[in-house]
This record gives sequence, structure tokens and C-alpha cells, in this order.
Amino acid sequence: MLRVRKSVGWTLAAATVVALVGAGGPPAVAARPAPERTITWHPCEQDPTAECGTLSVPIDWDHPDGERFDLALARRAATDPAARAGSLVFGPGGPGDSGVDRVVTGIRRFGDDLRRRFDIVSFDPRGTGRSHPVVCATDLLAAQPQVIADEAGFAAALAGNERLRADCRARTGPLADHVDTISAARDLDAVRAALGEPRLTFHGSSYGTLLGLQYAELFPHRVRAMVLESTVDHSVDTRSFLDTQAVTAQDSFDEFVAWCARAERCALHGRDVRAVWAGLWTRAERGDLADPDRPGARLSPYLLSRLAQRAFYGPDWPGLADDIRTMESTPAPANTTAGTAGTAVAPYPFAVFCQDWSLPVRDYRDYAGHLRRLARLAPDLRYPQAVFAVSTCLGTPTPVPNPQHRLRVRADVPLLLAATRHDPASGYNWATSVARQLGRHGVLLTYEGWGHGSYTTSPCMARAVDRYLLDVTVPARGARCPAVDPVA
Repeated sequence: MLRVRKSVGWTLAAATVVALVGAGGPPAVAARPAPERTITWHPCEQDPTAECGTLSVPIDWDHPDGERFDLALARRAATDPAARAGSLVFGPGGPGDSGVDRVVTGIRRFGDDLRRRFDIVSFDPRGTGRSHPVVCATDLLAAQPQVIADEAGFAAALAGNERLRADCRARTGPLADHVDTISAARDLDAVRAALGEPRLTFHGSSYGTLLGLQYAELFPHRVRAMVLESTVDHSVDTRSFLDTQAVTAQDSFDEFVAWCARAERCALHGRDVRAVWAGLWTRAERGDLADPDRPGARLSPYLLSRLAQRAFYGPDWPGLADDIRTMESTPAPANTTAGTAGTAVAPYPFAVFCQDWSLPVRDYRDYAGHLRRLARLAPDLRYPQAVFAVSTCLGTPTPVPNPQHRLRVRADVPLLLAATRHDPASGYNWATSVARQLGRHGVLLTYEGWGHGSYTTSPCMARAVDRYLLDVTVPARGARCPAVDPVA
């Protein structure tokens, strides 16, 4: 089995929603004529050594005096109050990762020097986690297509997506139409003000980099320092979005194959890994490939591709090799049927994505053309996780609240892009594109290794990031950090 199961970053945090949160109508949202602009902190229930709180913000920033909701936050105070430099706000990925959980249970992500000098603060972005989550019927979520097979399936996807949007809106209330990252960036500025910080010190990871970039566009003179780790490129159209993701996924598979060729530790060492993988793909197409993580379940070709891409986040190459060998020798599971109660609901953080991206596909012929091209770009992983993103957003009314565009950042300090050469999700191709768009307003720092993210992987990257956040000292342009063996 895969021994490391990291978050799937910006990609498919909601593709396999399982946590039921109850049934009923949308949560109550109060109109508050004179809301508090401060955060009242109290010990977190899960860990009283951390502080939790809420901040009231508008549902619609274009109508700031209208209905509001509570943004959930968490904080850990600087460990050396005499040396405190301010607050460092962390932007979580996903969409759907919890910044509150990151502070309460995952604080070791941040280096000792940062924890000594900064209060570490984060939050659950609007529409996710504890911040008035978007919720929808589980049966409609389960009906979302992974890969569309024909014209009838394309029409069914459009109709199903429309039903899902209506259901989410009915169950969630008006916030369902205002979970885009531009709105979240305005929330972030409200957090900065409530913390009493004249300028924002920020570290965004994966999808959280979009939050940082859009904050820098809106409030360029309020940025003190901003790290963007595993950067999202929000300038690409449908074709470029799919193609860059396909190239990125195939690159990570190629790196896995190369590792198996040189490492005796690989369970497939000495074998033709691509041929073994092709055999699994054929079985997945027939419907007789068992899921190594879910007894009795079957893997579709899309889910087989996704299993590998999840393993590359660490990366967990040994775990993936073990899984492949297990799948090779495991017979097809017995046919099973699983139902979902029509009244059950679950959180749907991926609603954020469909308000941030316009990824139109004209018809099934256009869609099938994309799939054929992706199979050429990524012959081993024909379905990058971006395929699901396009499918689940089909039919989203236009214009979306936060469509793609080339960056227009004119911050007072250069933003620091921390990029991984072989990142399986936020590809290096995205990082170089964002660096070009930023021009002199950004500096690209490259980690020559593998995995989604680099701060916790490479001591060299961590030192450079910490120095920048502490002193706003930017690395030299073209700076690079050597690869660290992920399975040493």
C-alpha cells in the first residue's frame, strides 16, 4: 500500500467526498448592521495551546453592508514574544484544505525561526471547512463523471452539473455564489487588518498561491513579503490548462520509472515498468482491476491514473511500486453496489474552482479531441487530474466571478516563487509562466527535486524561504537548491 497519502492539493480535494455533515437547508446567515472588525481568540477545543476565533466578513464584498458569515481562523503565538516580528498568514491549498487544521495540528510545517518570530495564523477559506462550507447532496456529487465517454454522457454531465449547482445553492444559501478567490483575497485583507498588521506577510501553498497572487494584484502596497510555493498559473485557457497538467503528470511518471530502474528497493526493479502499468490499464478498461486501498472496489482508468499522481505528491515511489505489484496479483473484486441516501449531504469545496476558472468545451467532439491530445502528451497517464476539473465545471454560467487573466502585480517587494522541478500538480511549467508574468516583481527559486511542495522537503529551500520571510532578503535570480533523495 502507499505509505504516504498527502493532500491532493488544488486538484481533486472534493472528487471523493465521504464525510457526511447532515441534512437540511442552508445554515442561517445573520444580517449584522454593525459587525465586529476584530477577532476574539479562545483556546482551540482540539488543542488548547492554539487559539481559535472567527471574523465576520460580507458574503458579497460588492455589498459590504449585506449578509455576513464567520470566517474561521487559528493562531499560534510567537514562541519568543520579545523577538516577535508580527503575524505570518498561511494560505492553504486544495481548494478545501483547512488552514485551521494546519495551525492546530500541523504547525511543524513551519520552521523554528518562523515560529519564534511570528504568530502563525491561518483560516479556512470561505465556502470550505469551518467557514460556512458549500454543501450538496451526496448522490449528486457521486454522479459527477470522471471521464465522459460519448455524446450522451456529455449531455448527462451538463444536466447533472446544473442540478448539482442548484442543489448546492439551495442547501448552502447565498454564499454558494460567492466562494471565488477574489472574494477570499478581500477576506484575507480583512484578516490582515483585524490582526493589526499594516502589511501582509504571507506564505501560500498550491491553490493558496492563487489567493496570494490575487491579493497582490488587489493590494500591492499592503504586501510586506509573499512566498508562493507550488504556484498555480491562472492565465491558461482550457487547452493550455489540460496540456500543462498532462506534461507535468507524465514527467512525474517518467521520474518514477527512472527510479525503479536504478533502485533495488523498487518492487518492480528489473522489470519493464511501463509494460506492467499498461497491463493494469487494460484491466482497468475491462473493469476488473481491484483498488488496493478500498477492498471490494474497482479502479477505472481515471482512478488508476489518479492513484499514481497521488503517490507523486510525496513522492512515495516505493509505495506506488508496491501497489502496482499488489494490483498485478489481485483478482477482480466481486460485483458490489453502493448507494447514497438522497437526504445525505457532504461538503463540496471544489465549488471554489468552478468560480475561479472558465474552461469551456464546445461539445463532445471538442472534449474527445482534448482526450486524444492528452493521450499523446501523457501516454502512461492519459487522464491528468485536470480532466475531472473540466468535467465537473462543464456548463458553469458565464462569466465566472474570477476568470483567468495574465497577472498585473506591481507590489513594492518581489514575490518569492518556490518551485519544484518535478512537481506532479503545480508543474514547473506553471512556475516559469508566473515568473514571466511577474517580471521584476517576482523571483523564481527552483528546487531540483520531486514532489508537491519544497519547504518541508529541502533544507536549502526552507532556509531561503525563512530568510525572505524574516528579513525580506530575496534569493539571487536563477537560484537553485539541489535535489534531496525522497527515499533515502
